[in-house]
Amino acid sequence: MNISPFWLVCFTCLLSLSVTAQEIYFPTANEWTEKPASEFRLNISEAIKFAEENQYSESRDLRQAILKGFEHEPYHEILGPTKKRGGPAGIILKNGFIIGQWGDTERVDMTFSVTKSFLATTALLALETGLISNVNDPVEKYVWDGTFEGPHNSKITWEHLLQQTSDWSGQLWGGFDWADRPSSKQNIDQWRARSLKEPGSSFQYNDVRVNVLAYSLLNVFRKPLPQVLKEKIMDPIDASVTWRWHGYENSWVPVDGLKMQSVSGGGHSGGGMFISTRDMARFGLLFMNNGSWNGKQLLSSQSISKAMASSNANEKYGYMWWLNRGEGNWKHVPENVFYAAGFGGNFIVVDQTNNIVVVTRWLEPSKMGEFMNLLYQSI
Repeated sequence: MNISPFWLVCFTCLLSLSVTAQEIYFPTANEWTEKPASEFRLNISEAIKFAEENQYSESRDLRQAILKGFEHEPYHEILGPTKKRGGPAGIILKNGFIIGQWGDTERVDMTFSVTKSFLATTALLALETGLISNVNDPVEKYVWDGTFEGPHNSKITWEHLLQQTSDWSGQLWGGFDWADRPSSKQNIDQWRARSLKEPGSSFQYNDVRVNVLAYSLLNVFRKPLPQVLKEKIMDPIDASVTWRWHGYENSWVPVDGLKMQSVSGGGHSGGGMFISTRDMARFGLLFMNNGSWNGKQLLSSQSISKAMASSNANEKYGYMWWLNRGEGNWKHVPENVFYAAGFGGNFIVVDQTNNIVVVTRWLEPSKMGEFMNLLYQSI
């Protein structure tokens, strides 16, 4: 059968358009293309309306919100900068295009424990560049100043710190590990006298130990982690110049004769990542595309797969990214979805299967599951 050259050309064009439709768009520094959700056969209006109507209920003065949120902790104080927050904001990306947004997406706000996922990214960079030989190496091999001395702490590996299973014991920047989110069923004497758990055997969310990871990585890179993140990640993805990553007023240390600040992994005591919704969305888009940005591989896909693997102690947690798995996951949302989560309803949600990134700011945390269900009804 002879095929007319005209129809052959038309078929080739259609095939080309089909392939192009699946390609990922990467926004330039000052431009981000928007497309209607309907172009992707999605209806996200109800989800956006829900986010706008369910603002985080605590004070916009985040000093007040922090002190109230962690009032159960002994000796807790604010050591780093804070900032009054804005109103609800967010972005939804499909194939890199903005298909929905609300609020002021260029406003810089604290992002609290979303910072942990940025911190984990610097650890991946240290592994990929060979500064850390193996994620299962004892950290004491790299940080020999006493931070990891003793029969317990000397067993702790980089992976233990990344998965929050180290049970590191000690004090850093005035904070005691046992005083961070202690059990409400015990008293201060019981907290101090607790038995240590074998590294890797038990998950415990603990900001003091996260800050120990940040301090350890500062010792490895021998330069401030914000500088590492800027050079290797944020500049290549064309993030704005407005984001900042802070530590504490007492977390300055000498490195190679220079004073450098060891940053914090969240805003629990102030500090952490201060960033806009749009820059958070860029970061999520990088992970959605397996570490590649417009043809340049900034992180290997193998590193990202490793970071999103469940730990033995908690199937819902990888390398400082949460995983939508197991009991209590977001219903009707794929199990492959992973996300960064922070105090006050700050989230970066990544769905590599559907090429979707969702960023929320100041959404009541208890409402996040309902918001995601509304969003995924049309996916």
